[in-house]
Amino acid sequence: MGDGGTVAEAVADPELVTREASCSAAWAGEIAEFCRHLELARNASAHTVRAYRGDLLALAAYADAVGLSAPASITVRDLRAWLGEQSARGAARGTLARRTASIRAFYAWARRTGRVVDDPAVRLAAPRRQRTLPGVLKADQAGAMLGIAQVAADDDDPVRLRNLAILELLYGSAIRVGELVALDVDDLDLDQRLMRVLGKGGKERTVPYGIPARDAVRDWLRRGRPRLSGSASGPAAFLGRRGARVDPREVRRVVHAMVAHVPDAPDLGPHGLRHSAATHLLEGGADLRSVQELLGHASLGTTQIYTHVSAERLRSSYEQAHPRA
Repeated sequence: MGDGGTVAEAVADPELVTREASCSAAWAGEIAEFCRHLELARNASAHTVRAYRGDLLALAAYADAVGLSAPASITVRDLRAWLGEQSARGAARGTLARRTASIRAFYAWARRTGRVVDDPAVRLAAPRRQRTLPGVLKADQAGAMLGIAQVAADDDDPVRLRNLAILELLYGSAIRVGELVALDVDDLDLDQRLMRVLGKGGKERTVPYGIPARDAVRDWLRRGRPRLSGSASGPAAFLGRRGARVDPREVRRVVHAMVAHVPDAPDLGPHGLRHSAATHLLEGGADLRSVQELLGHASLGTTQIYTHVSAERLRSSYEQAHPRA
C-alpha cells in the first residue's frame, strides 16, 4: 500500500528547506533529529512531520532574532513571549494550540534524550481550541453532486471516470483524502465491497463501501486507469493526468469544483465529504461505535462531534418550522 507522501518528501519541502537554512545550525540540527524521531519511533505521516517542522522552524526564527541560538537556551518565559507575539499578529487559536503541542513534544523528546537539562515547555499552557461544527452537505446535496459527476463521466473521459470514482469513494466510505490517494489497486476488493486503508499512525483498518462506489471504481479501473497508466503508476489505485499517483491537492480541487455546481451547498473539500458521510450515517441510525470504527478514530469523543452536527441541523429545522420556536 502506498503512503500518500513520504517523510522524505516532507523534509524536502522547498519552503521549509529555505527556512531551515536561515536558522542557526544548533536549531536546524535538533529539529532534523526530532523529525527523524517522529518518522522512525512514532511512525508519523509526512503531513504530521511537515507540521511539526514548520512550527519549530518558526520558533527557531524567533529565537535566533532575540539571541537564543540553541534550543537549550530557551525558557518558558521566552516560549510565552513567542506565542504572545504570534497571537498579536492574528494567529488563530487553533494554530496557537497546535504550535504549543509541537513545542511540548519537541522539548519532552529533547529532555528524554539529554539534549536539554530542563524542559521549559512543561508549564506551557495551551490556548483552548474553539470547537466549531464542521460544514456538511445535506443528503440531497450529496446526491446532486454525485449525479453531476456521473453525467460528466458519461463521455468516458478517463479523468472524469476517476473523479466520479474518487467522489463516490470519499462520500461512500468517509475515508480521509490521504487514505484515498494512498490506496493501491490490490487494496480494493470489488466483490466484497471492502478496502484496506492505512490510517493515522500506520493503523490499518477495513472499510466497506456501497454499490455506487463499487460500480464507479470498477469503471475507472477497467476503462479509465489503463488510459492514464504509465511507467510512474506502480500499484496506485488513482492516477493523475501524467500517470503518477494522484496528488491530494488534485483531489481537493476536484471536490471543491464539483460541490460548487450544487445550489446552496457549502464550499467543502474532501474532509467535508467525510464529515457529511459520518453525519448522514448517524442520522440514518448507525451507532456511534460503528461510525468510530469506520472513520478510524482512536477516541469515541472525536466521533461524537458528528452527533452535534445532527443536533444543530435538527434545531435549525425546528426553529424554521415550529410555531413556538
